[in-house]
Amino acid sequence: MAKVRTTPAIDRVDIWDRDQIEPRIKDLLDRTLRDRARGPYAAKTDTEVIAMLERHFASESTVPIEIVDVARLSGGASKEQFAFTLRRAGDIEGERLVLRMDPLEAIAQTCRGREAQVHRAFQNILPVAPVRSLDADGDLIGQPAIILGYVHGVTEPTQGKGHGISGIGTHFEEWASKLAPQFLDALAKVHRFDWRSADLSYFAAPEPGTRQAAIWQVNWWSRVWWDGAVQPVAIMAYAERWLRENAPICDNPVMCHSDLRLGNFMFEEPSGQFTAVLDWELAHIGDFHEDLAWSMQRLFGTWDDGGEFLVSGLIPRAQFLSVYEELSGNRIDPVKLRYYEVLNAYKCAVIDLGQAMRAATEGNSHQDIVLTWLGSAGGVFLEQLVTMMREA
Repeated sequence: MAKVRTTPAIDRVDIWDRDQIEPRIKDLLDRTLRDRARGPYAAKTDTEVIAMLERHFASESTVPIEIVDVARLSGGASKEQFAFTLRRAGDIEGERLVLRMDPLEAIAQTCRGREAQVHRAFQNILPVAPVRSLDADGDLIGQPAIILGYVHGVTEPTQGKGHGISGIGTHFEEWASKLAPQFLDALAKVHRFDWRSADLSYFAAPEPGTRQAAIWQVNWWSRVWWDGAVQPVAIMAYAERWLRENAPICDNPVMCHSDLRLGNFMFEEPSGQFTAVLDWELAHIGDFHEDLAWSMQRLFGTWDDGGEFLVSGLIPRAQFLSVYEELSGNRIDPVKLRYYEVLNAYKCAVIDLGQAMRAATEGNSHQDIVLTWLGSAGGVFLEQLVTMMREA
């Protein structure tokens, strides 16, 4: 079984060497630059999706199949997604599946092969959609894609206030007491996972006891910024310098989900039981503080009636950190946590002001309106960058 890639032991990380990055991530970023000029991109029709899926499944088996009940899925701002039913000869009911497919450009350029491997790695640990099929580089479907089993549930209460794009602004209210323990349990299980024993050949692992975990992330997202920025923003250059000069050591790299927040888990009503942890596309091996800082971002939280901030709309910050330490066994370093809060604000500014605006400007996504809307959130993260770097 193929395992995760490892890197040679090093005594020092060159904080300005942008070639220090996971090989698969570098390949994706190179492909983005190479393919950008192929646009604009047009949203796929049901007829086109059926033809793509028929071609793909024909390569897997000679058994006659039929693709029916195709429906575009809303939600998210990255992948083009469709639900569909796959029927084989003699199977009237069929199998309900979901196609997650890369447009030409999205708010984050990620790897469907990595997504498939992490889904498979966690299939007996957390509720995740089963992987039905994979076309990591789009050789058959025509663009990189993953096909997952269909999971029932909701990402926000069907009754209540504060519904927003990608879950932003959701108020869970009485649901929070049911959802918060499962959210924290999922985060702890991700970080306790023995990634060294899994088939994660699309991944590479940073060397323990070095700054590599942080620097790889800075290199990834600074590359996205410089490759895609539509206009210069001075604070972004300063923030990158700050992140490089203050990169902390990671003693024990763990699997990071990298986008575990409101909107990225499904649950059933009325039990509140999690049915799926979603959107693993940014998963990587790194510092657990990064995941905590991501979940705690102000844009991904809400405030209760008393004005207290709720992490991912679920639980007060101090309680979130305390319960996490108890469940995970990890001890939180406040300096490292603040560093990754800055890094995540930088990452979000890159996504909103850089990649999202570039994809929308080039017409290379099926969600130009959503991507343009996300650009308006960039100012929020710039303000947070200034505030947090001053405090740090």
